[in-house]
Amino acid sequence: MKKVLIALDYNPVSEQVAKAGHKLAKQLNAQVCLIHVLTDVSYYGMQYPTFMGYDGYNISADMNMSTEMRNFAEEFLKTATDHLEDPNAGYHLAEGETDTALLNYAEEWNADLIVMGTHSHSTLEKLLVGTIASRVLEKTKIPVYMVPIKKE
Repeated sequence: MKKVLIALDYNPVSEQVAKAGHKLAKQLNAQVCLIHVLTDVSYYGMQYPTFMGYDGYNISADMNMSTEMRNFAEEFLKTATDHLEDPNAGYHLAEGETDTALLNYAEEWNADLIVMGTHSHSTLEKLLVGTIASRVLEKTKIPVYMVPIKKE
């Protein structure tokens, strides 16, 4: 395994995912790429505390803010990548449906492994809409390393 793709979102638990994925990649002597998928703008109206050296953002979602959202996402990925303190780590910002965009880039980049977190969701939510992780697992041809994330 020479290329590890680590999927991040704006949730602070992404730091745990990034650390676990980066540690595994270093053990494998593999190249690391952090990826974030810019999807439905309504997700970005949430506010989170500082994590991985990223101070977050403080805006309300607006459908006319796609350029600003791209800029925020680029800043998030750059800051998260710098936080790894690995000069060989890179990042990629994708756009579209999260599972599809993630898998498309994983194939394009020739990833050997995808690292994702499993956010805790209610049973009802999983039944009604599923999770991104489960949709990736259903569609992928690339091995996936799941980092379990539990609500405290």
